[in-house]
Amino acid sequence: MALDSRAQAAVALNRFGFTPKAGVPTDPRAALVSDLANPSAGQIANKDLLSVGEAARAAFAFRQERKAKQLEKAVSTQADMARNPSKTDMAKPDAKSGAAQAPGVPQQIYLREAKARLDAALSAETGFVEKLVWFWSNHFCVSADKGPVRALCGAFEREAIRPHVRGKFADLLLAVETHPAMLLYLDNAQSIGPNSFAGQRRGKGINENLAREIMELHTVGVRSGYSQADVTNFAKVITGWSIVPPRLERGGEFMFNDRLHEPGTERIMGQDYGDGGFEQGRAVLLALARRPATAKHVAVKLARHFVADEPPSALVEKLAKRFHDTDGDLMEVSKTLVTASEAWDVPPSKIRRPSEWLVNSLRALNLTPPDVRPFLQAQNLLGEPLWRPPAPNGFSDDSAPWMDGLAQRLDIANNLSRRVGEFIDPDMVADRALGPLLSKETKQTVALAESRPQAIALLLMAPEFQRR
Repeated sequence: MALDSRAQAAVALNRFGFTPKAGVPTDPRAALVSDLANPSAGQIANKDLLSVGEAARAAFAFRQERKAKQLEKAVSTQADMARNPSKTDMAKPDAKSGAAQAPGVPQQIYLREAKARLDAALSAETGFVEKLVWFWSNHFCVSADKGPVRALCGAFEREAIRPHVRGKFADLLLAVETHPAMLLYLDNAQSIGPNSFAGQRRGKGINENLAREIMELHTVGVRSGYSQADVTNFAKVITGWSIVPPRLERGGEFMFNDRLHEPGTERIMGQDYGDGGFEQGRAVLLALARRPATAKHVAVKLARHFVADEPPSALVEKLAKRFHDTDGDLMEVSKTLVTASEAWDVPPSKIRRPSEWLVNSLRALNLTPPDVRPFLQAQNLLGEPLWRPPAPNGFSDDSAPWMDGLAQRLDIANNLSRRVGEFIDPDMVADRALGPLLSKETKQTVALAESRPQAIALLLMAPEFQRR
């Protein structure tokens, strides 16, 4: 059934942004474009958050201190056992060892960053730029499950993603691929050119992970004409893209280490790149950013993420053309996305990802949790743990993988409604969350609810609230 103009506007606002804080605006296209033009949208101004170098050094100091304490305890235990060989219970942990321990420094940093990210989403007026941050953070994903990366995930998103989501794709690409979190996640920090100074002395070789994922996932995409030789040559080019050891003054920051860099000219996708140290790698990234295959790859992913699992081909072509014509200007590409009629005409069919559904639920209830940990636990339960994708290709943009978690969403909706439902008017929640999208069936179902909490849980689980 065709939607009227007000309902269509509500669909688009929820498709590109978050649940409106003050109802559907008269001109939602203008609201979305205005969000793009707002310099503070999508940014986090929190001076208490650490830079990537500060986070890396703090995590390193914590690990060193923990190792020293463990060594001291082991030495003390051995000495006690030597003095009292009959008292074997000295080797057993004390009663306090079973008590809950405070999170270590890397986890503390992770939690502070997660709270700042959640607050940014809940306070966003429209949320389009914030959702662009989420999209690009998943496109260029890193994982906190890789030990050294955990403390750096938040800094990665703040430093490499947020400043560039409205700039040139080439600048975003360079910021991402030279960020220490990415270099650690995809093992480039220790990649050594076989003919480099270090390679000749150590006999070690290159690591192709970063080069492969840049081509396969970040830029041109699969079946775009590159070969295994191109991947290998590109991996040679970016040897030396490394990190200052965390024990040093600028530890944890990016550095180009010429001693690790493979010398010589390399041929990549039919083009030769002369040895110029760091600039050789920058030149390859710029060329990849400008390839038509990259424009098409990015266009497909944007349209699939925001509009439909099978996006309209006309929309994809519009986005790819705008990307190409503006030399990868993401502000212009994003404007095209929210103003193209093809992006508005598609009925709401995509299931909201867990993080999006959770944020929209909190916005609908006008809640800002003081502690981010229950929110993170809910994301874990629903299969989208924050900054912990299952693989370098990130979380799926298709709806199907999220279907299995709908039953768990009901548990979370019930828990939320029990905690706040007695103090919130369901009609207010319905208007804020759904407005003109509220169907007759949902109205009838909510009207038959036995209590306010049950009515609110039903609204959060309504089909029109699950989809966009």
